[in-house]
Amino acid sequence: MEDFPRIISVDDHVIEHAGVWQDRLPARYREVGPRVVQMRGTMSFVGGVFSYEPSVDGELCDWWLYEDKRVPQTRLSAAVGFDRDDVKVTGITYEEMRRGCWDPQARLEDMDVNHVEASLAFPSFPRFCGQTFLEAEDKELAELCVRAYNDWMVEEWCAGSGGRLIPLTIVPLWDPDLAAAEVRRNAERGVHAVCFSEIPPYLGLPSIHTDHWGPLLRACEETATVVCMHIGSSSKMPSTSADAPAAVGSTLTFGNAMSSMADWLFSGWLETLPGLTLAYSEGQIGWIPYILERADKVWEQNRAWGGVGDKITMPPSHYYARQVYGCFFDDEHGLDSLDKVGADNITFETDYPHSDSTWPHTLEVAKKLMGHLDPETIHKLVRGNAIRMLSLDLAG
Repeated sequence: MEDFPRIISVDDHVIEHAGVWQDRLPARYREVGPRVVQMRGTMSFVGGVFSYEPSVDGELCDWWLYEDKRVPQTRLSAAVGFDRDDVKVTGITYEEMRRGCWDPQARLEDMDVNHVEASLAFPSFPRFCGQTFLEAEDKELAELCVRAYNDWMVEEWCAGSGGRLIPLTIVPLWDPDLAAAEVRRNAERGVHAVCFSEIPPYLGLPSIHTDHWGPLLRACEETATVVCMHIGSSSKMPSTSADAPAAVGSTLTFGNAMSSMADWLFSGWLETLPGLTLAYSEGQIGWIPYILERADKVWEQNRAWGGVGDKITMPPSHYYARQVYGCFFDDEHGLDSLDKVGADNITFETDYPHSDSTWPHTLEVAKKLMGHLDPETIHKLVRGNAIRMLSLDLAG
């Protein structure tokens, strides 16, 4: 185990620095485009809903302002470096964050400490699939914000990292043709991953059971761009009631990923576009064997009335094995079911810098979780599958 392979994390996060949009938007938009101010506020997370408001009696933190939005930075999103008992739903400033949250050189240093070679980072202020810009009133500005984010991601965050910081872009979700064009624009400069919502109708968008997303999905297949779906990318986290404590929602975070996978397996897109690749982020993997078993049985027994008999010609598990990846950071049950989950379909993550992150102990956690596996399987899980999935130019 001394030669444990260096990890490629397929789900981390970046806190955008204050100048990402101010440095790139036309001057006429800087007063309404995303910008950072410091003020006090209060916040809570109950029943799966994050609530916040400015308050003179609240804690000092950095807030993003955009159109009429005010969105605070929170310690949950920048938790690394804090004791577990101090990771709370509370505000934070850039000065209080560990510098690796927003500075690429510091991030590389924190990756070195953590036995991580490469990292794919999801957005923070745009949210996990760029839905902040979907909600904006001024769509001309919103499209400029999407392009600015992607330019920053490619030209600043990832540039100079020697391929260790892997670009992950967003698209204009409100227009699938614009989204397809943005995928192609970024593919031309080496990007092979794009954010998408796990359940688009939760965002007021058409479902994947329509032809609406065809232009985007075809562009992803043509450019070998992976469709990456993070838990929470539907702006709706699973919970049981409006007053359920946050621990309930945190336990059920995989729920939307599970629902999303059922959607995709029966959508017909994985048959129509056999080169399309999906990746589920932070959903863990222990639930996958059952949903595949159930989907296959539904297809076998109920397809005559289930609305899929004319478009799903193979058992759903066939498409999963060919085109879908899951990922985990700490899932003993999922690894016990690796023969059903599929050693070729699973990747690993550190979730830096979020509250679930295993940093700086990821190597220790990985050895504890996977130490009983053979070296070939370990290699697949912690880097080999990620290299294949993301078309990475890194040593196998």
